[in-house]
Amino acid sequence: MADTNTSSPGASCLEKLISYAKTRKGFILAAEIFLSIIILICYAVSAYGGYTAVAICEMVFALIFFGIFMMEMDKQILVVNWVWSDLFRAAIGAVLYLITSLICVIRRHDDASITGGVFGLVAGVLFAYDAYTIFLQIKSSRQHMAASTDDRV
Repeated sequence: MADTNTSSPGASCLEKLISYAKTRKGFILAAEIFLSIIILICYAVSAYGGYTAVAICEMVFALIFFGIFMMEMDKQILVVNWVWSDLFRAAIGAVLYLITSLICVIRRHDDASITGGVFGLVAGVLFAYDAYTIFLQIKSSRQHMAASTDDRV
């Protein structure tokens, strides 16, 4: 899952951060974190700041997965299936962002909540794209692993 550019084991944290952020998955996670910060600011400024919990949770989860994949801990901690966990994180984030953003845009509380809703719709699409790419990765890895177990051949 962490498709890094094989950095040296003694590389500094900043070097790992930069090299992982240049990968497709790293860029998607960084964009999710950035959009979640913008949405959090918009909802916090709004008079109706009740939707900040979605932005905070999704930002924290994206930060955790970014750190795990950046430091290649997904290859060391084998108790958790990181690919499926990331798929559930992205799918739930897409659904929550789309629901809360549609509520904010439709109800039109104030300008800040509408702006947060529009950014939330963009984030929902980004999280859905992330879930789709993870799903394709799972699907392709299952096709490669599907082998005949018949001993009679």
